Parts: sequence; structure tokens; C-alpha cells
Amino acid sequence: MPDSMSEVTDIRPPVLELKGLSKSFGGLHAVQDVNLRIFPGDRKAIIGPNGAGKTTLFNVITGVLSATSGQVLLFGKDITGWPSHRRTALGMARTFQVTSLFPKLTILENVLLAITGLRRTKFVMWRPLSSYLDVYEKARGLLENAGYWDRREVEVRSLSHGERRQVEVVLGLASDPKILLLDEPAAGLASGESQEVTEFLKRLDPQLAILLIEHDMDVVFDFADHISVLHFGQVVEEGATERIRRSEKVQEIYLGTG
Repeated sequence: MPDSMSEVTDIRPPVLELKGLSKSFGGLHAVQDVNLRIFPGDRKAIIGPNGAGKTTLFNVITGVLSATSGQVLLFGKDITGWPSHRRTALGMARTFQVTSLFPKLTILENVLLAITGLRRTKFVMWRPLSSYLDVYEKARGLLENAGYWDRREVEVRSLSHGERRQVEVVLGLASDPKILLLDEPAAGLASGESQEVTEFLKRLDPQLAILLIEHDMDVVFDFADHISVLHFGQVVEEGATERIRRSEKVQEIYLGTG
């Protein structure tokens, strides 16, 4: 029986589909024959021990690395050979483990820069960004939805690590993506901050498809509705969250028990 209702009722093409996706570095098979389908509103996670190939898989999906074989489909379109910026334009966005925020700028200024960086419009250096009303209103909408508009003038360096992670997600939403790939959003956070980030992610647009890789199992089990387990580059187990939580194979491979 399918683990997700979307697999039963959704007749539209997936937002993202991986078909036999592989990546090798010489004789090292970092990702091997990965298949995955993600529909609108899905909350899926990829877990696995260090060196399992999770970040390499994300890099191939987003075009940072080229695939050795297999396909990446976005809305049914084969984008396997596309560069990252073309994937972003079609509706894919990603956050990274390492923060990319400008600490001495305000939250609003960081969001404005993220929006303008995606546009072809040439901006005049001596004209304030706030005078570009469409850019400013878009930034306001993003920050209001995220609950950060009242703190827009706060410098990023004054935020907690968990708050910076949340602002990074807001920057990821600047391109109006249909699928968001989150690379360890809870990395380096204390348990209380991890919970805050999880609750923040739960408040995102329910139609936005989200795929995350994460080591914090509390975050994974609380947020994801479907989990794929990667081990030595291969998916060795996948299914609904509760099934993976109870899996003896996962406990042995990932949690170090058995």
C-alpha cells in the first residue's frame, strides 16, 4: 500500500522526479540509482550517516554537480543538464549548511539583496532600494509571512543561530519556488532552536514541496511525512515516517543499534 496519499490521488506530474540518478567520482560511486518523486505539498526527508551521499545528491539535483547517469525532472521537464540558475527560474530553490547571510546588514536588506539578485533589472547605485516598490513589497510580503517584518531593521549578527536559519529559508523563498531543498536546516542548533526551526517550517505554504536532508532525527520525525534512507549512495529503505522510525534496518545502519 502506498505510504503517501499523493501517490494514490495525484495524477499531475511530480514537482520533482529522480530517475536512476547516479554520480561517480572516478571509482567512487557517491550516488547510485536514486529514484524519488515529490508532489506539491509533500514534506520529504533524506537521512543517512556521514558520507552516505546526501549532499552530493542535493548538488546533482540543483545542478552544482553534473549527473553521471540518470535524470532529474522538474514538472516533467528533463533538466539533468541544466545549470543551477535555469533550475531556479523554473521553480527550484535551495538552502545550504553554511550561512550565506550578510551579518552587518539588516534582515530586510538581506532579503532585498536576495530578490534583486534574481532579477535582470539594472539598479542605480545611488537610488535607494526602497524606491523600487515592487522589490520592497515582495520583501515585505516574505517577511510578514515569516513573522519577521516587525524585526526587519535588526542586523543579522544580532540574531540567534536558529533565527538566522529561518531568515535563510526566507531568502530561499525569494525566487517563488515550487520546491525547496533544505540542506540541514537544524545544523549546529540547540534542541530548543531546532524545535523553533521545525515549527517555522511547518508554517510555510502547504502547497510548497519540501525536501530536506537532516541529521537531527527529532526534526525529521516531527516534520517529514516520508523518509528515504541513503547508505553508501543507495536508497536502502523508504516509506512513511512511522515505518522508518520503527525500521530495524534504519536503527542498525543510521542510529548505530542492533
